This record gives sequence, structure tokens and C-alpha cells, in this order.
Amino acid sequence: MKDMRPAGRMWHLYKMGGLTPALTSMFDVQSAQQMAFIRSIMKEQRKNSLYEIPLDTVELVVFDLETTGFSPYNGDEIISFGAVTVTGRSLSEKETFYSLVNPRRTIPREIEELTGITNEMVTDAPDLLHALRGFLEFVQQKVLVAHGSGHDKHFLNSALWKTSKVNLSHRLLDTMMIAKWLNPRLPAFDLDTLLDLYGVEVTVRHHALEDALMTAELWCKLMLEVESRGIQTLGELYTHLSHTN
Repeated sequence: MKDMRPAGRMWHLYKMGGLTPALTSMFDVQSAQQMAFIRSIMKEQRKNSLYEIPLDTVELVVFDLETTGFSPYNGDEIISFGAVTVTGRSLSEKETFYSLVNPRRTIPREIEELTGITNEMVTDAPDLLHALRGFLEFVQQKVLVAHGSGHDKHFLNSALWKTSKVNLSHRLLDTMMIAKWLNPRLPAFDLDTLLDLYGVEVTVRHHALEDALMTAELWCKLMLEVESRGIQTLGELYTHLSHTN
């Protein structure tokens, strides 16, 4: 007897007609289209070699996520995306993305107080699939930048797998790691410490878009130091960061 549980049914439909018909059969048409788009973005990104791109012209998206907690594999969910486009050291404040996300679970009180995002605010927000699609439409094939990127990468990978059964294939740079390489003797590398050190004005903390904008300004200041050390390309930067603990 064929296994007609969701995973088994998906595999059966895939063998019968390919991925897109399988998705359409398992989900409504709009959701299937969202999933197919997300998978296509990840597939295209795997083809790109970005190592020779000069740092002064590289196209980036600096982003931040707000979440219900710290563990996407134990039930925590994304509750907002924030992102801004940067080219080299030029911040494009008009090119931003922000979306709340309905996590389909209760936001803990301490997270409501930290982020200002309440359960009432996300009631009519897009679900994860639709918000993730909007974020990836904004990102396209650009390099991603975040501060303390491990948290964001875990949540993005969880979201991509949960919605579309793919993993993140974009290059991801971490302003924390860059700061550690440039300033190895600093006692701390949290965002607040670095914003103060580099003279970036603090607007609103723990708001995905505002944190992304401040991190983007920090990126621009870090790149001045990076370039002063003779680092000219993305590949050269990755090489130096690979030796940072």
C-alpha cells in the first residue's frame, strides 16, 4: 500500500508529475506559487560566485528578525522581518522592507515588552510563507548581512525548510565577526557596544527594521576600516574572516 501521509503523498505526486504539480496538489494555488518562488530563489543563488566582486560595489541586504524566543527547532517563530539595501558603503534608506508575521502561537509577554510587538498586532499579519516570500523578493540574489548572524540564520533556515523544504543558499556576512577581526581586544561585540564605538545613532532597539538600519550604518563604517587594510573584494574579506575566532 502506498504511504499517503503528507510526506509520502508529496513524494508520490512528485514522481507522477514533478515539483510544481505536486505542490499545487498538496496546497492551494497561491501557497504553491509562493513555495515554488522560494525554491527558485535558493536554486539560482547556488549558481552565483561572488568572491571577485569589489567591496565598493557589492549589493547587500542588511536584515534583522524579531522572534518569539531563541530556538526555532523548539517552537519559536519569526514575528517580524526588517531589511535595507546597501551598495558598497552607500545606504539606501528608501529601499527597505518590513513585515510583521503571524507566528500562529502566543507571543510571550517578555517578548511583547522587548519588541513592542503584541499578539493583537500580528492577528491580521501575513503568515510565515507569505512574509518570507516578500522578504526574498526584496533580497533577490544579494549578499545578506546581519549582526550576530547565527540566530538569524537558524530562524531563516527553519522557515525555509518548514515552508519550502530548502536551505538558505545566500552568502551571509556578520558585522560582529568583522568587528572582532578589526578590534580583537574589545571586551564585547554586542550591537549596542559597537553602535556606541562607531558613533551610530541609536533610534529604536529590538525593532527589526530599525536594527537593520543601524546595522547597515555600522557596516558602512566597518568597511572604511576594512578597505584601509587593503581588502578590496568580497573573497578577500571572507578569507580574513575565516581566521577569526
